[in-house]
Amino acid sequence: MAELCRLCLGPTEDGAEHPACLRRLFGRPQRPPIEVDPANLHWFGQEMAGRASVSGVQRKVSLGWSHKHLRVVAGRSSYLLKPAESAYPSLPENEHLSMKLAELAGFEAPPCGLVPLRDGNLAYLVKRFDRRGHGRRLAMEDFCQLAGLPPAEKYQGSAEQCLKLVRRHSTAPGVDAALLFRLFLFAWWIGNGDLHRKNLALLCPDAQTARLAPVYDLVNTAILIPEDSLALTVRSKRSRLDRADWRSFGADGGLPEKLVAKELDRLPALLDAALAFVQASFLPGRLRAAYAEQLRARSTVLEAREAGEEG
Repeated sequence: MAELCRLCLGPTEDGAEHPACLRRLFGRPQRPPIEVDPANLHWFGQEMAGRASVSGVQRKVSLGWSHKHLRVVAGRSSYLLKPAESAYPSLPENEHLSMKLAELAGFEAPPCGLVPLRDGNLAYLVKRFDRRGHGRRLAMEDFCQLAGLPPAEKYQGSAEQCLKLVRRHSTAPGVDAALLFRLFLFAWWIGNGDLHRKNLALLCPDAQTARLAPVYDLVNTAILIPEDSLALTVRSKRSRLDRADWRSFGADGGLPEKLVAKELDRLPALLDAALAFVQASFLPGRLRAAYAEQLRARSTVLEAREAGEEG
């Protein structure tokens, strides 16, 4: 088996990360020492009552620069690190692959990769897009905040309501509404049942701009939680969606019919490239096979055109 870069999943000659990939993530062509003891990491978040939640049991820690090393910091940080979890196998590898597939599908995604820790396991590391130089925080409001809801209600509501929030608060409402439609469709395609209101946000880099944030916290939960469904309803449904549901969802959101049809055709067209990423990922064989089957099945659903539909 060819050695692979832990950042881009491309082949390497010696198993080391590509210098260009390292520079994109760290700003330098070498991987810095990451001084984290997985045994001492604390838990963040709580599992939602009545719902199995990957994010509810996933640990994460903020990292910042200190003398060319990355260390745990309580204040200004530049990265988030998510280690392996016993409850859900290969979660870092899963999130990394899902983010690479998002990039393949044309989404803006922050630099990320897999890094080895002291315990020999790989952890998922992502550069914070809500920070500027020296960890200065950018204004960002998630969709619970935009709707005036408490974080405990992040699984409440619908994708249609989120589209309305974008139309109301984005400074490029048409563009971001189309982008959000694509994101809900993509999440369903990869089996992500954790695209809730806290995992959607508007980023405000200045006082005049509010745009849909780059994608984050994407995981194929369907291969981890049997019968997992969408976090937010689409056309009042969390599962068993078909092409007609997605067309109606787009129409209800005020999106042009041709744009919606183009997006529904685009993901199946990416299937072969997506399967190549799955095969190259660091997921174990069983989970690679399950992830690939998920993509094939959802692509088949999207390819089933309705009677009288153009194309």
